[in-house]
Amino acid sequence: MTTQQEDYARRLGITEGQIVLEQGWDEDCEAAISESIEDVLGDDFLEEETDDLVDVVLLWWRESDGDLVDGLVDAVRPLGDNGRVWLLTPGTGQAGELSPGEISESAQLAGLVQTTADRLGNWQGSCLVARGYTKK
Repeated sequence: MTTQQEDYARRLGITEGQIVLEQGWDEDCEAAISESIEDVLGDDFLEEETDDLVDVVLLWWRESDGDLVDGLVDAVRPLGDNGRVWLLTPGTGQAGELSPGEISESAQLAGLVQTTADRLGNWQGSCLVARGYTKK
């Protein structure tokens, strides 16, 4: 694994032993981000149909994926206490990008607040947590 790949998982605050669910992955996603996380976890992501509670939901989202509020509400359902959603959207100038205002407004409507933002390759990551919980 390259240093950059290790860096993706670290920058997302994902550590060994956590349970992570990936949603919205498609061929346009940056595989190195997913691979970095799986390498740190030492396991695959949970299946989307799981009933297990998770520490992190990695949500890939593009403008064409529909209503972001609905997507975030669905992403919050499997979160355990103090869990977080990492919303990954195409970066500025990329097809399917979302405006920061849309992300912020949608997060608020879904009962979330953004704590961190980070550029991950061609994708923009926004860490979203339930209101009242602000740890990255």
